[in-house]
Amino acid sequence: MYSHLLVPLDGSALSIGLVTQAVDFARSLGARITFFTAREDLGASGDGALLRSLEPQDYLDAAAGDARAILAKGVAAAGAFGIPCEAVVRTGPRPYELILDVAAERGCDLIFMASHGRKGLKALVVGSQTHKVLAYSTLPVLVASVESNTAGSAADVAVAIIKDEHRAIAAVIRGLRDAAAQLRGQGGVPDLDFVGQMVGYLKAFPEVLHHPKEEQFLFARLALRHAESAALIAQLQDEHREGSAQIQAVEARLAAARRDTSRHGELAAALEAFAEAQWRHLSCEEKLILPAARQHLEDADWQTIAEAFRHNAGVRVGGEQDEAFRRLFVKLMNTAPA
Repeated sequence: MYSHLLVPLDGSALSIGLVTQAVDFARSLGARITFFTAREDLGASGDGALLRSLEPQDYLDAAAGDARAILAKGVAAAGAFGIPCEAVVRTGPRPYELILDVAAERGCDLIFMASHGRKGLKALVVGSQTHKVLAYSTLPVLVASVESNTAGSAADVAVAIIKDEHRAIAAVIRGLRDAAAQLRGQGGVPDLDFVGQMVGYLKAFPEVLHHPKEEQFLFARLALRHAESAALIAQLQDEHREGSAQIQAVEARLAAARRDTSRHGELAAALEAFAEAQWRHLSCEEKLILPAARQHLEDADWQTIAEAFRHNAGVRVGGEQDEAFRRLFVKLMNTAPA
């Protein structure tokens, strides 16, 4: 069977589901994954050349785009199950050629893709990029989802958004783990300013948007429909509060480490403890809470939950606050060491 999947992503709602499908498929095969996304060559356009001349930093930010943020979520999803994976970004005008090139370079034996995205890969619809991949690929191609055939229930929409938010949180937690390793002398020199930015994101986004929506909508409705879940829900709510306390402890250790390099070990320990607790928490929600919700909630419940979480998703709807969190996540992923 297949041992190495190439999974092109574009950041659309459809690609969120594609990540879940790809991870499940790779787990069933014992395969590894290369996540891929394409970005436009901004410098090749007249507007891009002008921006590069007038505002070099703005040009660099725009040229980087959200490619690394898109891939970081895929890597986080695979990492949650211990699936070996890597992430590749390429720049060019013809995404299908980049897909085929990367598949060959990385030794992939299956291209696992969706048939409609709205960003990055420029409308992966049959008759466009997907059709070209199918036409020119010498490798097997599995089209896992066709948007026109995938309307998606309210439960599907809600779970996809929740998992996407979990992946964003997990990607930043992974950055904290890497920073902890650096603080212990494993790898490069730790950037404490960047650590502070990651901690700030985890203090803001989960506390302001994600956790309140979980508790008010998902947890509350599941407790009503399935009394046996009440104890687990209470535990998770306690963990939300404990996470806030752990973040405060990390901030205190970070301030001390800025003043005294001999305190780096204390900061590393605090980061590791926080990261481990958050991994366990996210894993519990995805492996226990979401399946229970799928089984016991009614469609009306899911409609309400989907609407609530849809307003978190700055890429799809969102207000100014949502967009600010999205931009911060993109900036963090673009700043993180490759």
